[in-house]
Amino acid sequence: MSRFLIFSWLYLLSIPLFAQDIKVIDLTCAYRNNPIGIDMVNPNLSWKLLSPQHNVMQTAYQILVSGSTANLKKNIGEIWDTKKVNSGQSIQITYKGAKLLPTKTYYWKLRIWDNYGNGSEWSNAATWQMGLLNPADWKEAKWIAYEKMPDSNVNVMPTDGKKDKYNANNVLPMFRKNFVITKSITKATAFISGLGQYEMSLNGEKVGDDFLAPGWTKYDKEALYVTYNVTKQLKKGENAIGVMLGNGFYYMPPVKERYRKLKVAFGYPKMICRVLVEYTDGTSTNVISDQSWKTALSPVTFSGIYGGEDYNANLEQKGWDLSGFNDQNWKSAVLVNGPKLNAQKEEPIKIFDHFTAKNITAVGNHEWVYDMGQNASAIIELKARGKKGDTIRITPAELLKADGTVTQKNMGGPSYFTYILKGDGLETWRPKFFYTGFRYLQVKGAVPAGKENTLAKTVIEDLKALHIRNAAEKVGEFSSSNSLFNKTFNLIDWSVKSNMMSVFTDCPHREKLGWLEQLHLMGNSVGYNYNAAPLFKKALEDMKNSQLSNGLIPEIAPEYVKFEWGGDMFRDSPEWGSSGILLPWYLYQWYGDQQAMVDYYPMMQRYINYLGTKANNHILPQGLGDWYDLGPKPPGVSQLTPMGVTGTAIYYYDLKVMEKMATLLGKKADAMAYSKLAVEVRKAFNNKFFDVKTKQYATGSQAANAMAIYMGLVEEQDKKAVIDNLVKDIRDRKNSLTAGDIGYRYVLRVLEDAGKSDVIFDMNSRADVPGYGMQIAKGATALTESWAALPTVSNNHFMLGHLMEWLYSGIGGIRQAENSVAFNQIKIEPEVVGDLTAAQVSYNSPYGKISTKWEKNDKNFILEVNVPVNTKAVVYFPAYPKSELLEENNASFTDTGIENGKTRVAIGSGYYKFNLKFK
Repeated sequence: MSRFLIFSWLYLLSIPLFAQDIKVIDLTCAYRNNPIGIDMVNPNLSWKLLSPQHNVMQTAYQILVSGSTANLKKNIGEIWDTKKVNSGQSIQITYKGAKLLPTKTYYWKLRIWDNYGNGSEWSNAATWQMGLLNPADWKEAKWIAYEKMPDSNVNVMPTDGKKDKYNANNVLPMFRKNFVITKSITKATAFISGLGQYEMSLNGEKVGDDFLAPGWTKYDKEALYVTYNVTKQLKKGENAIGVMLGNGFYYMPPVKERYRKLKVAFGYPKMICRVLVEYTDGTSTNVISDQSWKTALSPVTFSGIYGGEDYNANLEQKGWDLSGFNDQNWKSAVLVNGPKLNAQKEEPIKIFDHFTAKNITAVGNHEWVYDMGQNASAIIELKARGKKGDTIRITPAELLKADGTVTQKNMGGPSYFTYILKGDGLETWRPKFFYTGFRYLQVKGAVPAGKENTLAKTVIEDLKALHIRNAAEKVGEFSSSNSLFNKTFNLIDWSVKSNMMSVFTDCPHREKLGWLEQLHLMGNSVGYNYNAAPLFKKALEDMKNSQLSNGLIPEIAPEYVKFEWGGDMFRDSPEWGSSGILLPWYLYQWYGDQQAMVDYYPMMQRYINYLGTKANNHILPQGLGDWYDLGPKPPGVSQLTPMGVTGTAIYYYDLKVMEKMATLLGKKADAMAYSKLAVEVRKAFNNKFFDVKTKQYATGSQAANAMAIYMGLVEEQDKKAVIDNLVKDIRDRKNSLTAGDIGYRYVLRVLEDAGKSDVIFDMNSRADVPGYGMQIAKGATALTESWAALPTVSNNHFMLGHLMEWLYSGIGGIRQAENSVAFNQIKIEPEVVGDLTAAQVSYNSPYGKISTKWEKNDKNFILEVNVPVNTKAVVYFPAYPKSELLEENNASFTDTGIENGKTRVAIGSGYYKFNLKFK
């Protein structure tokens, strides 16, 4: 086998004699562009760099922070001027300037120098606005409500199955406040929290474009507030604020005929608000929530986060949120207590895709079923004409019965939308406080426009599904020559989007709960697609607030219910709770975020100590094991892998990660203790589960062998044999999988690391066995809870979406090198397996966009690569005999050689087009 590597000596002559353009872009504070409502006193600042040149590295930076645009334009950073700092760091720079003041806006920009001696121009200016840093900053604003819940009805941790005291209260209030502005405004900012959810308006216009605000939390520990710039919505003279409240997860109204998964009751809906109005003369005033606000019942007659939403348009009070409205019949707000307030740091939930019906079908009882074509987390938008008092009921569902009507058996019911018409022309309605997951909508009490209407029923002019999700920025793209993989990507992505709210939920309908195993098992898959770091950090706070006094991190966070079916099986699973340890480590690996390790180290310590108290000779047998694996019985608790294997494997992995984090944080004694305990756990695990003769772990299941390999539990001399056994099990099953929620990610990781992506390809390129292909063949449009797309369980779950990671790291070849942080050291190694002939994949990393585009034919393999400024990469080419490698743009690369049979070249930043010609 011979290879000829052709280098361009011309590159050596191309070192610039004049400054090349290098540009600073995408300035972010606390992961966000120009955020408002920052409540961190030392936020982190980051930026990205662009340059047309190759091999560019930052060598120094200077940041200016000012309290005014005028000073910043003069290059004056009176709040913080770092001067020239000799550093290549361009992410996670901790602010260390003057003390930041609540509500104040700060303006910042920077410039950098590179390894060629070039200095950039100053970047465009960016901003951040501070939020409210302590209770005094609320300026005496009070929590207000329509009524106060009696203490006897408060139930912050209900137990499943136990009866609660029936209380029919379901008041959904609205509040209003008039105020006068007499001067010219320079800026106005609203700070508001409403529990469970709120919708705020100013002078009759909705504030913001978010939905289901604020993010839901463990309400006995904290609530989130949201900050809005409302300058343009205020005017001189009379103004009015309006606020409507929904129940959310704060209160589950016990209405007998509606579905509710939980019986939680933190209190009745309440709100707190401060509007800061700043005038051009330098003075300011505050409008705060207090007893002077008026309150009344809203037209929302039912709101349940599980059961649906009802709206009676006849109860609307026209102009209620405008100045001049007569509120004499409204009552004064009631003062109540509320939880600790923190700023919402994650992106809000917003409306994205709009779906109209692919077809509309008549079913029995004069009802109609709309097929929206996509199973997604969504709300409806209804447009209808009819008589006053006509009632439309719309029932959402993922699946249909044999007769074409909807079924809610797999998603919890009854759950539905109800709208009562006021009868004055075209009426448009969207629910404000409820969402669910559905593809189908069954309509009762109305007829679609254009259909026969012999009974003169209300006419539905339009009915849409509006997809909602967390507004995390999309950072990844994938496409390939394999149509099944493209469909699989979309299948998984829809379930990620459908379960990415203010919590990573398991499903958008039946539970909507933050089951924690998804965070670490699907974290990389999510990370390649979305900038979800703020949401991951919010999940850590939910875990901290849900952690028990004994150190247990329960399987759900925020924990709203104690599931007692099966004892502690659904509360104490190491594979779930370990997200409390693994997530801070992954945040560091993916984003360079060391602060998460600092902030949550006590929580991690308490949990790892708890696991130690539960271990029997270092073995952890509790929990659910490899949940939803493919065994002889219906899916559920692990069937093929004995209890103790997955729990102990993850315990060992936790200890090794704790050792690394303790070392990074300078906690040497802790690191030594975790390392020592890990040695003992490893020994106990191998003594109990490893068969030295067969080289199998436990039953030899795919999950057992893969996790032992991935976690580093296998002795080096046995590693190849265990990998061979894993591959043999897959091949003997005609390339089908058996691992479940916990094990399958590790099956894929081990196979990819071992150079066995051909096995991954074969496992996931078929539709005749349970897996992604079967789900698609059965008509699924989102990833289902079970490998076989069973109609008895959720058909929109993202827990099994582990292949997404391989689509990027394997087919796209975009991986982190060992010891890389935030993709500053990149490994490009596309897996050209199966019938794949082309792929185009990109990931916008913390340093910038990494992309690969490759194509293979009979004559050559062409690979286009883009490496961001301030990073380096090593590229591995598929192993072909008698080939010649060229770079078509005369770019330079170094450290060439052969590794594991593949040609390897090292490159710096820039665009490259490689051509591997076959001879």
